[in-house]
Formats: sequence, structure tokens, C-alpha cells
Amino acid sequence: MTDTGAAERALELAEETRLPRRRRWTRRRSKEALLAYALLTPAFVVFVVFIFYPFARNFEYALYKTPPFPGLPRTYVGFDQIGDVLSSHDFLNSVWVTILFLLYTVPIGIFLGLALAVLAHQKLRGVNAYRTIFSSTVATSVAAASVIFFTLLNPQVGLFTYWLGRDGEISVLLDPKTALLAVSVTTIWQNLGLSFIVMSAGLQAIPDDLYEAARVDGASAWRRFWRVTVPMLSPTIFFASVVGGILAFRAFGQIDLLTEGGPNQKTNVLVYAIYREVFRNNNDGVAAVYAIALFLLVMMLTFFQMRFLERRVSYAR
Repeated sequence: MTDTGAAERALELAEETRLPRRRRWTRRRSKEALLAYALLTPAFVVFVVFIFYPFARNFEYALYKTPPFPGLPRTYVGFDQIGDVLSSHDFLNSVWVTILFLLYTVPIGIFLGLALAVLAHQKLRGVNAYRTIFSSTVATSVAAASVIFFTLLNPQVGLFTYWLGRDGEISVLLDPKTALLAVSVTTIWQNLGLSFIVMSAGLQAIPDDLYEAARVDGASAWRRFWRVTVPMLSPTIFFASVVGGILAFRAFGQIDLLTEGGPNQKTNVLVYAIYREVFRNNNDGVAAVYAIALFLLVMMLTFFQMRFLERRVSYAR
């Protein structure tokens, strides 16, 4: 047998040896893929039944006008109802209130969480106790936080009312000028624990060598904060802004317990407006339009965050 024939025979034997291995590897990968799909199937079914299907039905409900009395058939009105709702004063007011609520709660919540995390990151005696106190609000439910602030803002016995010099006056929650601010303060206080924990985790991931190098270069504490802490925390701040925006858009419990959307719809955010249209006005068609608009607003906010804010994020460590 020539050298060429021997080489070809050796290659054939090697290929025959590799074929069973390849088949076993392919068979194993197929089993792993089937197991993965089997584990994901229940979650996918839940998403389809409780998220995708109801969201798709919103588009159908938006095209039908709900009758004024139960039991009557719905009337198909097409896109006329969508145009009427989107141009109505109630809808525009709800959008404006939602945007204001977002601006009141998210930036202030991130700033306070960062400030408390920086204070708790100092090497001081008993700092663990402060960390526990600062993060304790994360275990507080919306109902508990709302009851606490409802008592504190009571016009007769409320401690905050006394500090604000409003004894005997109209309640802060009933004043159209201050109701949204009061609900925003409640929301900030409740979410402050989560913001503090996220910022503390980000601070602990920053290497101490960076601060030592900045001190050697003569940087002051304020300059170290802006030149070292904030740039290194940019991914954490971005994450907190995304989570805070989602929490602001889905705020419901504190508004229902404190103001019920009033006074004069000054706290009637989109989520609560959807609730009122469904359970109080029995108007599924209008509520569906509100729900679609809320989805579009969240999508626009997400696009803005990913398109513009993420550019300023530095993932280098």
C-alpha cells in the first residue's frame, strides 16, 4: 500500500471514530434543548394567557364603544373612539399627571438613595445600624406606607401637618396644589430602601485603588465624588432610573389609598385612570385606549433611556 493510500485509510478510520462521538454529542444537545424548552413552556403559557392575550384584546376593545347599560351589545365605532379619547381633557390630564409623578419621584429617589449610600459607605462606628435603618423601607408594603403618611398628613393630628404650619387647614391630600407632591413623597419614601441597596452594591464594587490614586493626586472629596464615584456608578444609576421609571408608571396602591385620583383629578395617573374607567365607569373601550397609550409611553421612555442615557454609561471597571 502506498503512502497516499495509507494516509487516506487513516483519515477514514479517524472519521469513523469521530462519527459516533459526534452523534452522541448531537443527541445529548438535542436532549438538553428539549429539557430547556420543557422548563420554559409553563412560563411561556403564563405569559401568553395573562399578558400577551389580554394585551391583544385591548386593541379589539378599543374599537368598540361600551353601552351605557350592562347587558347591551357593544357598538363598533372603529378608530373614532381612539381619536376622541386621545384628544380628551381627561386623557391629556392623566398623561401630564403621570409625567409629573415620574419627574417628582425618580430623580429625587435616585439622588437620596445615592446620598444615603455614600454616607453609609463611610468607615464609621455603628454604620451597620444606619444601613439597616436606611434599607428598612424596602420591606414596607404600599398599604403600610400609605397608612403611615395618611396619619402623618392628617389635618388634626398629623405631625407633618404641624411642621408645615397647616393646623386646622385643609388636608394636604385634599389640596389640588399639594396632593400630587404628597403622594410623590410617600412613593419616594417607600422606594428609598431599594434605591439605597442598589447604590450601596454599586459603591462596594468600586475598587479602593481608584480613591487612593485620586487622593495622591490631590483631589478633594467633592472632586473624587464627581470624577470617580459618579462615573463608576453610571451603570447602577442607569439601572435605578429604569426600575424607578417602571415603578412610577405602575403606581396605583398609594394613589388609591390616599387620594383616589383626586382632588380634581390632580393625582389621576394613567394606571388609576384605567382602573376608574373599568370598575367605576364600566367603560372597557376607553380603558383599553388608556392601556394602549400607557404601553406606548413606557416604550417611548425605554427608547429614550436606551438611546440617550445609556450613551453616558461607562461599564469599565
